[in-house]
Amino acid sequence: MSRFIRTLGEKRVTDVIAAGERLRSALGGRAVWNVNSTAMGGGVSEMIRPLLAYARGAGLDARWLVISGNPAFFQITKRIHNAIHGDRGDGSALGTAEREIYEHTLRTNADALLNRMKKGDIALLHDPQTAGLAPVLSNAGVHVVWRSHIGTDSTNVETERGWHFLHPYLQHARALVFTRAAYVPTMFKGIPTAIIQPSIDPFSTKNQELSNEKVCEILGATGLVGAPRACTTVSYTHSDGTLGEVRHAAEIVRLGGPPTLEAPLILQVSRWDLLKDPKGVMEGFVELVQEGGAANAELMLMGPGIGAVADDPDGERIFGDMLLTWRKLPHEVRRRVHLASIPSSDGDENAIIVNALQRHAAIVVQKSLQEGFGLTVTEAMWKARPVVATRVGGIQDQITDGVDGLLLDDPLDLEGFGQLLGKLLNQRELAEKLGVQAQLRARDEFLGVRHLMQYAQLLERLLH
Repeated sequence: MSRFIRTLGEKRVTDVIAAGERLRSALGGRAVWNVNSTAMGGGVSEMIRPLLAYARGAGLDARWLVISGNPAFFQITKRIHNAIHGDRGDGSALGTAEREIYEHTLRTNADALLNRMKKGDIALLHDPQTAGLAPVLSNAGVHVVWRSHIGTDSTNVETERGWHFLHPYLQHARALVFTRAAYVPTMFKGIPTAIIQPSIDPFSTKNQELSNEKVCEILGATGLVGAPRACTTVSYTHSDGTLGEVRHAAEIVRLGGPPTLEAPLILQVSRWDLLKDPKGVMEGFVELVQEGGAANAELMLMGPGIGAVADDPDGERIFGDMLLTWRKLPHEVRRRVHLASIPSSDGDENAIIVNALQRHAAIVVQKSLQEGFGLTVTEAMWKARPVVATRVGGIQDQITDGVDGLLLDDPLDLEGFGQLLGKLLNQRELAEKLGVQAQLRARDEFLGVRHLMQYAQLLERLLH
C-alpha cells in the first residue's frame, strides 16, 4: 500500500479502495471474467494482468480466460482489425465463408467458457477476436461487456466492412467500451457505451524503476547495446518481489557491432505491423542521416520474436519486407539501423528488456499510421523519455504537442518526421523538459488506478 501512496497520493488510493468495496457489494458473489485471445504479446494482455491482480487484491472474484483458434481464424480477426483501422490488410474477404469459420471457432470456445461461468457473472470480452461470443454467453444469462481497444477517427469502406462484420454479435452486449468517443460507430448508438482509456501499471516488470547500472547490465547481456563488461545472466525483480534472470539474447539484424552506450538511440517498440509503420520510421531516419542531421544517433526497431504472438499472423511477412529494405540501404547508413526481436518465451524477461531499452533511449518513437491508443507512448512517458509520435487515435489524447512530447501531423511526412528527431537530438534541454512533463502527465492520467475506478463505475451501473 505504501508504494501506491508514495506514487499516487493518499486520497487517490483511498478512493479506489472505496470503489472496490462498493463494487464487491454490488457483485454479490458474481465473478468478472476477462476474455481475450492471447496471454502474451500486445497491450491487452499486459493491461489485464495487473488490473486482474489489483481487483483480486480488493476482494473481487476477477478471472481471466484466453480463447483458442487456428490460423484461419486469426487471419480473419487480423483482417477485421485492419479494416476497423481503415486498412485493407491482406485484402482477403469478410464474407459468408469467413463468418462460418469465425462463428464455428467461437462456438467451440463458448462451450468451454460456459463450463466455468455461471448465470449472472460478467464477461468482459476484448477486441474482435471475442465479439462472436456475446450471443451465446448472453443467452446463457451472462452479462456481456465488449471492450474495443482499437478504432479510428474517420470512416471509409473498410471501417464499415469491419464493423458490419461484428455488428450482429455486439447487439447482444449489455455495454460497449471504447478508448475514444470518436471510435463509437453510429450503428451502436443504441447500446450503452463508456469511454475508458487504457493504462499502465507503474510497478510492473516493464515499468518498475531501474538503476542506470541495471539498465546497462540488461542491455549488455542481451546484446542490444554495447556494455563495458559482459554479463551472461542478469537478475531483476518480478512484480511480486521475487527474483528473475535475463538469460536469453535478443535476435538482432545489424551490420557490425551494437550501438555504444554513449550513442543517442532512437527507439520504436511495437509489433511487426504495417499500421505501426516501422518501414517509415527507418526511411525517415535514413533521410535525416543523409542530410547530416542525425549526429551520431542510431536507430533500433524492436518487436517480438517472429511467430511469438499467436493472434498476429502478419508479423513474419512485415519483418521480411523490412529486412529487404534494410539490405538495400547504403553501407554506412545500414550500420546505424538495428532490427531487434526480443525473447518472448518468458513474459517478465521480455518486459524487463523493453523497460531497460526504453529507459536508455534518447528518443522514443511511435510513428503509427493508425493507433487505438498506443501504450508504448504511455510507457515512454512514464519513464520521462521525450516522445515523437503521430497525431493519430489515442496518441493525441496522451501528448500535447510541444508540452509533453512532439506530434507529427501527417504520418506519411518522412521529412517532417526526421526534422522532429533532429530537433530533439540537437536540443537536449528541450528533450529533457518534454520528458519531465510527460512523466507527470502519465502519473496523473494513465495509471491503473484511474482505469480500475472507471471499470468499477461501469459495472456498478450495469448491475443496478
